[in-house]
Amino acid sequence: MRGSHLSRTRTLAAALTVALTGTLALTGCGQREQVVGSAPPPAKLDAFEKRADQIVKDWPKVSPVHGRTQALLPLVGADRPKDTGVREITVTVGHSACDAHFGARVHEAKGLVVVTGWGKRKSAKGMCTENLATDKVKVKLDGPLADRKVVDAATGKQLLKG
Repeated sequence: MRGSHLSRTRTLAAALTVALTGTLALTGCGQREQVVGSAPPPAKLDAFEKRADQIVKDWPKVSPVHGRTQALLPLVGADRPKDTGVREITVTVGHSACDAHFGARVHEAKGLVVVTGWGKRKSAKGMCTENLATDKVKVKLDGPLADRKVVDAATGKQLLKG
C-alpha cells in the first residue's frame, strides 16, 4: 500500500513539473504577451451586408447586381432631406405587387450610405403579376447624413450626392 501511494505522489509531482516547465517555456518564447479576446465569432453576413461592404470597398467603381432578389430590390429614388443634420432619409422602393411586406435596409460608412429595398411575397404558391409597385419608406440613420453619398445597393448608382 505504501509503495503505491508513493508511486502516485511521484507521478503527480512529475506531471506538475512537466506542466509548470511547459508553461514557463511558453511564456519565455515571445517578446510580447498574447492577449486573446472573448468576443464571439463574427456573424455570417447576409446578401445585403456582403454587397454593401463590397460597394464601400470598391466605390466609386461599382457594377449592378445581376438578376433580382427579394433581399436586394432596386430603389426608384430618394428624397433629399431639407437639412443634412437629419438622421433619416426617405427612399422609394420598387417591389412586386405580390409582396405582403416590403421595406428598406441601410449600411452606413464614412462617406457612403448604402440602401436597398427588400420584399417578402404573400405566398410562394399561385400566380403573381409582374406589376411593379412603388412605395416611400423612411430609413433611420445612426449618424447625420451630412455630406455622405446615398447609393442604391442593387444598381450601385448614387441616388443623392453629398
